[in-house]
Amino acid sequence: MEFSTKTIAPERAPGACVVAGVFESRKLSAAAEALDRASGGAVRAVVKRGDMDGKSGTVRLLYKTRRIAAERVLLVGLGKESEFGAKAYREAVRTAVGALADTGAADAHLFLADLPVRDRDLGWRALHATTVAAESLYRFDAMKSKKSPPRALKRMVIATASKAAAADAARGLAEGRAIGAGVATARDLGNLPGNVCTPTHLAEAATKLAKEWKLGVEVLERRDMERLGMNTLLSVAQGSRQPPKFIVLRYNGAAKSAKPVVLVGKGITFDTGGISIKAAPEMDEMKFDMCGAASVLGTFRALAELAPEINVVGLVPSTENMPGGAATKPGDIVTSMSGQTVEILNTDAEGRLILCDALTYAERYDPAAVVDIATLTGACVIALGHVASGLYANRDELADELLEAGGEAWDRAWHMPLWDDYQEQLKSPFADVANIGGRPAGSVTAACFLSRFARKYPWAHLDIAGTAWTSGKNKGATGRPVPLLTRFVLNRAAKA
Repeated sequence: MEFSTKTIAPERAPGACVVAGVFESRKLSAAAEALDRASGGAVRAVVKRGDMDGKSGTVRLLYKTRRIAAERVLLVGLGKESEFGAKAYREAVRTAVGALADTGAADAHLFLADLPVRDRDLGWRALHATTVAAESLYRFDAMKSKKSPPRALKRMVIATASKAAAADAARGLAEGRAIGAGVATARDLGNLPGNVCTPTHLAEAATKLAKEWKLGVEVLERRDMERLGMNTLLSVAQGSRQPPKFIVLRYNGAAKSAKPVVLVGKGITFDTGGISIKAAPEMDEMKFDMCGAASVLGTFRALAELAPEINVVGLVPSTENMPGGAATKPGDIVTSMSGQTVEILNTDAEGRLILCDALTYAERYDPAAVVDIATLTGACVIALGHVASGLYANRDELADELLEAGGEAWDRAWHMPLWDDYQEQLKSPFADVANIGGRPAGSVTAACFLSRFARKYPWAHLDIAGTAWTSGKNKGATGRPVPLLTRFVLNRAAKA
């Protein structure tokens, strides 16, 4: 999809379709009013007849309307004007793009970014029009023998009637286009099956991304991890025939002396649970257990295009978690890279085992901040459902930054407790720490485990188990939290 911005009157917008909104009170938006005036009342006539009442999710398509340059006029319901906020705006764009995709229109001028949205400027509206459109038009058919026919819709113009705001619209579109591409990168990786997206494939994808966008990349092999003492990571890899990989990506946008932000993504390319094997239903969805890793690659894809003045390091510990004769057993004790010993009471609590060594490895960068991203616990899904990611941090200021970024990106998180009281559940009679703390507050105790390996720098943990993919008829990776992470890094760069 090709995106662009343009300042033009709605009635003069050329091409296949022009899109304007109508509120539930049957009140026309400014763009719809302009179309109505130019057409001699054709738009208002449709509304008066009751063919468009403005309810959210509704559309009405008009053909060859007189004195309108575009072949089609698409009216989109905006819902109640008094309730029109960020969510309603995004839904209006989603509805419009879905309707456009069902037509033969090759291009469209979208006059929705001019709509006033509470506390959101034109740059935000242009950005979200772009990202929502890209998300709506995304397809994954890489594994099908017969590919879907190409969509007719090839070009979308985020149109505005005000020349004064053209620069804001262009800025928003540029960010939205890059973030949309980053989200698609993460979704493509997440949607691949486990027999294709192995740790080796993930390393190859990172190497390809680095070559294309001139990023730094290094892939550590098993022998490298053994020398470093990454024994908790290697304990997870013991049962798999696939070799583990530890991927290091570097984006250098600032001076060498500037401390980097480090993003750490959980890269379990398939999770059976190991010896503590999972139940069979929905186990196929455990190919999504590398979505934290995919989000790091997706974020680097977006940052490389946007080129902010900041340094960022990406760390991706990657392996399968499989049962087998060599697999780690419940009750085994291993020594982590940090020197702390871990009693592995449940081999299905493996994400924290690969992440803890990565968090220790992050120390060498003297980071400004470290954020790890992981599909870590089913308990987080129970706590927050599929709307918000769980956010833990050892600095409230860092948590506030991530919450703000998530709100701007509409990729929201919720700040969860990380109190020392919960550390009691992780006590082991045989090792420094157990890898599980029982059923109560399972997402919290998982974060508490990780916090023991992140004491030397500002650190946050995003539990994306409920937000990284969807199940059911529309099963697939979502690409979250690429928008949140990208906005977080861009905000940091702007402040610097």
